[in-house]
Amino acid sequence: MTTTAPPPARTPPAPPVRSPLRRTLLRGGPLVPGVVLLVLFLAGPVLYSVYLAFTNRALRGEGSDTTSFVGLSNFTDALSSADFWNSIGLTLVFTVVSAIIGQNLLGMALALLMRNASRPVSAVTGAIVVGAWILPEVVVGYLWYTFLAGDGSLNALFGLVGLPDQELLTALPILAVSFANIWRGTAFTMLVYTAALAEIPTEVEEAARIDGAGPVQRFLQVTLPLIRRAIATNLMLITLQTLSVFGLIYVMTAGGPGTSSQTLPLFMYEQAFSYGQLGYGTAVALLLLLLGGAASLAYLRLLAKEDS
Repeated sequence: MTTTAPPPARTPPAPPVRSPLRRTLLRGGPLVPGVVLLVLFLAGPVLYSVYLAFTNRALRGEGSDTTSFVGLSNFTDALSSADFWNSIGLTLVFTVVSAIIGQNLLGMALALLMRNASRPVSAVTGAIVVGAWILPEVVVGYLWYTFLAGDGSLNALFGLVGLPDQELLTALPILAVSFANIWRGTAFTMLVYTAALAEIPTEVEEAARIDGAGPVQRFLQVTLPLIRRAIATNLMLITLQTLSVFGLIYVMTAGGPGTSSQTLPLFMYEQAFSYGQLGYGTAVALLLLLLGGAASLAYLRLLAKEDS
């Protein structure tokens, strides 16, 4: 009796060897439409704005028919303009008062209070504060204009208690718009600090309490060091957001009276669209971008020092 040997097992065919270039093209092919859209609708306008900043492009008058390259003259004109430096100063005052001091401190205070508040009180307070945050800038500007105007609600309340009328919109307009920005933007800071405070282990604070540390000592020596990264991140974000505030100030004061509340975004708008100097206005916009970039680098260096 003879036995037949089983047929040899077939080995699967080896996968085709593709060159690295072909593999990269196959993997990157689906991304091509997205990259094209990004270049067209994101990088394209940015590059065109940079180009405009070095030209005499205008909406009317000289530069409206033919656009010429003018080098750095738009930037030197801005840096030698008293109105530009006035706008820089007002922008810094508006940012420091409304964001770094107002929103930051008030948001921290609300987050600390809501941490120890009952759930109903925390929910109602959070809903009110966040409600102000989601309102558009234009709506907030109109609300505060009607509140602070000469015949507005605040003077009506002052009249009921025999106080003289206030003229905040004309006497201290940069302070008036700062109050409005604090009212609108505090919710963001409160949410950031509420999330950061929730991450602090209760054992750490309990140990500090057992060691005899009072509320102020616990806040300064335990809470603040543990949430320092959240503080720096929040300060960077609200600074960048405040540097670009336009609609709120435009509705409340339009930069006036005169130029007493004309921050850099309003100065840029006036030059580009009221005076038609599109190239000069774009150069001012790039200087505003550099200002925001410098603020971001300062905060990032602060974070790096904290980590080292």
